[in-house]
Amino acid sequence: MLCTACQSTIEASDSRCPNCGAGVSRSDPDSERRFVTILRADVVDSTGLVAELDPEEAVSRLEPALAAMRGAVRQFGGIVSKELGDGLAAVFGAPIADDNHAPLACHAAIELVRRVASLGDPGLQVRVGLHSGHVVAYMVASEFSKVYEIGGAAQHLAARLEATAEANQICVSEACQKLADGHVRFESLGGKSLRGFSQPVPVYRIVGASDLSSWRVRRARSVSRFVDRTTERALLERSAGSAATSRQTVLLLGDAGIGKSRLAHEFAQQLKADGWRLIDAECSPNLQGAPFSTLKRILLSAMDAAAREPDSPGDIRQGLPSIQQSALDAVLDLPISNSHWDELEPHARGRAISDASCAIAGSLANRGRTVLLLEDLHWIDRASDGVVAAIASLQAAGLLVLFTSRPNGMPVWIARCQAEIVAMRPLDDDSGLAMLADMLGSSETNADLKSRIISHTANVPLFIEEVCRGLKDSGTLRGQWGDLALVRPIDELGIPTSIQGVIAARLDRVSKQERSVLQIAASLGPRSSEVMLRKIAALPEDALQGCLVALDRAELLVRIDSELEDALEFRHEMVRQVTYDSMVERAREDIHARILSALEGGEVGADDPDKLCYHATRAKDWTKSFSYGRASGRKCLARSAFVDAADYFEIAMKSLDQTPISPSREANAVDVRIEARAAFIASGQIADWLNLGKEAERRADAINDIGRKVAAMTVMAAAQNFYGTPLEAVTIGEEVVRLAEGAGNPGWLNAAQYGLGQVYFLAARYREADRLFARACAQLAGPEPSAPFGTTPKPALLLCCMMNSVTHTVMGEFDTAEQLQQQAAAIAEETGRPYDRVAAAYSGGWLMLGRGEPAAAAAILEDGFVLAQKHGIRLFVPVLACHLGMAYLEQGLFDRARGMLTEAREEAKAVGYTSAVLRSSIYLALATHRLGDVQAAQNMLREARNTARQQGFSGLEAEALFGEAVVTPPSDAEAKAAILGALRAAIAIAAESGALPLRHKAEAMLNEMQATDDELS
Repeated sequence: MLCTACQSTIEASDSRCPNCGAGVSRSDPDSERRFVTILRADVVDSTGLVAELDPEEAVSRLEPALAAMRGAVRQFGGIVSKELGDGLAAVFGAPIADDNHAPLACHAAIELVRRVASLGDPGLQVRVGLHSGHVVAYMVASEFSKVYEIGGAAQHLAARLEATAEANQICVSEACQKLADGHVRFESLGGKSLRGFSQPVPVYRIVGASDLSSWRVRRARSVSRFVDRTTERALLERSAGSAATSRQTVLLLGDAGIGKSRLAHEFAQQLKADGWRLIDAECSPNLQGAPFSTLKRILLSAMDAAAREPDSPGDIRQGLPSIQQSALDAVLDLPISNSHWDELEPHARGRAISDASCAIAGSLANRGRTVLLLEDLHWIDRASDGVVAAIASLQAAGLLVLFTSRPNGMPVWIARCQAEIVAMRPLDDDSGLAMLADMLGSSETNADLKSRIISHTANVPLFIEEVCRGLKDSGTLRGQWGDLALVRPIDELGIPTSIQGVIAARLDRVSKQERSVLQIAASLGPRSSEVMLRKIAALPEDALQGCLVALDRAELLVRIDSELEDALEFRHEMVRQVTYDSMVERAREDIHARILSALEGGEVGADDPDKLCYHATRAKDWTKSFSYGRASGRKCLARSAFVDAADYFEIAMKSLDQTPISPSREANAVDVRIEARAAFIASGQIADWLNLGKEAERRADAINDIGRKVAAMTVMAAAQNFYGTPLEAVTIGEEVVRLAEGAGNPGWLNAAQYGLGQVYFLAARYREADRLFARACAQLAGPEPSAPFGTTPKPALLLCCMMNSVTHTVMGEFDTAEQLQQQAAAIAEETGRPYDRVAAAYSGGWLMLGRGEPAAAAAILEDGFVLAQKHGIRLFVPVLACHLGMAYLEQGLFDRARGMLTEAREEAKAVGYTSAVLRSSIYLALATHRLGDVQAAQNMLREARNTARQQGFSGLEAEALFGEAVVTPPSDAEAKAAILGALRAAIAIAAESGALPLRHKAEAMLNEMQATDDELS
């Protein structure tokens, strides 16, 4: 840990820096990231209202509105974070998380406007803005008190929405609208230009509260079918059977999203179909402060159910004692004419309400089997709680009482009423997959995605559904529900905002110490060990074990069967992500620094640069991040994981740039870019490869390092061969060879000669290419071979042999090409590296094509193509695909040829491989011609020929000219003249370059045409 004042090292236990004496600043444990809904409200034109008033009168004028605002916020569980003189800022969903924060905030806003309007002061009008988003929440302590405050961009958007609202209007963001839709009714106001936002922001206006129950809102959103709950249904059916002789009470207990409501309603509807009377109601988080709100819903549902029956006796309250009828009228907000009711003490009134409610339930059960379904018992209002407890304990045959509740809200009387508690578990894998098959479709193409979703969500039904909905809404999945197709790769499945609060609420149920252990585990990754937790948490053993037991019991961090006896794993990845995301940046950095220190000083992880790099980067220890990132890049290169290697080298380069500038830093910056080239080359990131060379050259120039400048220019020139054109690359390549010869570094000279040889090959200067390849081969095969930094002599020799074999094949010198190919294949066999084997397959396939053995060529190229795709050697994919298409074409497999050549061209375009685009276009045209589309073939070849001529690809120009002669029908004199002209031009280029096989084919065709014309004449 470093002092913020002087950067001296300080111990974790120090309260002051031993060097400068500055106080040690640590992140406040109460400071954390939260996903919440923010409410901003103020009085419209408050300045005009109080402008002429003295301070006391001004306060008195606005205070009634402020008091109404505070009351509305607190009624719905919000926290007033700041008062602003004429308004306030409030937060819902913190400091205790609540997955219902957006609907609660919307209802609070509606109530706020209503309360201010009810003051009867026409001058007091309010406007409200609501937004749901991430904030940093923290305690601000003064000498006398603490204030809970929030910060972040979300706060500003809420303020802008408040400012855009009109008098008595509530404006909300799209994020808030999506979370509260169904619970509240909205009207879109379209995109609004808000100060500080570059693009119009979608804005909605609250129209009013919805009359839909929470279950109906969830059911309307659901896109999945009910999947088998065999065990739980069997328990419910057994209870229903026992209800014939005595009242049965069942509680479905489980966390949010586990499927309690779905099971309860499916079972209740089944009972209703079997002739049971259904009374259903729910406890509402919006009405927890309203006495008897739950009981009122139960009674209204009971009255409605009874009234719809054929033999209904009418009002079910008839026959009750008058005082009990008055009790029910009081709950139902009906007029009461019984004077005795007003004389009763509160306790007696409560007793009368309970007795009357029990009498109604008993009476209905006596008349026929009745199921009373009450959802979300954890949100029951206090007044209804005792009455519902009495109904649940009622001794009445034919009555089944079915509750749903979350664990943290289960009432204490559940045990007294002898309820059977059915603990809801996540779905099993088969049921989870059945649910996904219903939503995504049964196609095997989504099999991997389904497995990832199962693992990510741990088979929690709500989480499965919301993840799928998020993928569909983002366009990652396209189609209709039941037939969705994945249209782009997915890096992370993420956490939909609709369930962030659900998980955060679970995390808030653990103690601060347990949460600290959970945060360390989240920083370690999906799986951790007790040994590492013990080192980093630094808790007494009994305290640590207590935390682990509590977290296991809460199914947040669970022990798993593993070769390591102390392995711990998050129940599902979403819990880990929400835990990690809840930490502010400074807290994360501190934990990762402690993990890094523990890994470096321990037996486990000290030799794992990937893990060390991850934690060093997260700890923002840039020196170590550079070192471990570079080591990880080298490790990935050694096992041919080229894309991963490129990613790690990127980390190393960016980390190094975070350290103080110096000549040694710049030298390292050049070296790491040169070393990284191999990863970017193999993975086909040609533009990035070129930029590595340019940036390395710029930095080498800045420190006047000639040797590094030569290396950088060699890297840049090699990339230019693929990304650019011979016209551009020849000048650069020749300059680099000249500089390399002067620098006296044979390794970089070999690399420069190889690069310039490639350029000469593409420019059809085959003899010059052969000369350079041969010089490099001789040095690399000699007694003191020298390869450039970042590679070794044998792979470098293989590439030189590969390209020289191809060069001699093009010139028709097959024996020499064969010798070089054998040398390349022997090196590939010796090293066993996928990259080397792919390179040898490329030149081997080209040689077989040159010898007129397309079947043998196809066999070699197919192996290389599969290997290149498997290991992400993307640079070779387009050229292997192109030559494989040529082999299919030579065998008469025209459809396969067209498919492979199309793939080759698209892949070449994707990686920016200019010559491969042209060559695949030429032979795609020939395949297209053989499949009957002459005009399309002619157009493709004409375009390829013109491009090759303009950019200096002389050899490809000759191939395109010969192709034009092949596909052009000799229908008239003009067409014949065009064919002859193309053949003569192709022969001229081939003769000058030394491409004898192409020259001989063109001459043979030319002679045949001329002989035919002579016979006709």
